[in-house]
Amino acid sequence: MSSCCTPDGSCGTGAGDTAVAVADSTATTYRVSGMSCGHCRTAVTTSVSALDGVLSVDVDVDGGLVTVTTAGAPDDAAVAAAIDDAGYELTGRAV
Repeated sequence: MSSCCTPDGSCGTGAGDTAVAVADSTATTYRVSGMSCGHCRTAVTTSVSALDGVLSVDVDVDGGLVTVTTAGAPDDAAVAAAIDDAGYELTGRAV
């Protein structure tokens, strides 16, 4: 067993850092029109992931939803611009 493993066999490296990042994160779901396939998912994910402060992007093509997890408050204008750059339209926040 390496030094990063806990007695129960799980890896303990960075666990504290991950917990802090998750605790300070905000998940925001947006409605996006024009997505219809896996290419759409990849294009939106790549474009939005490149924004500063974005921790993760989850695209639901069938539902027309994009959930963006950010460190702190999201920048709606930047997310909208990234989605536009990918060729789609952010129509607002999902309720």
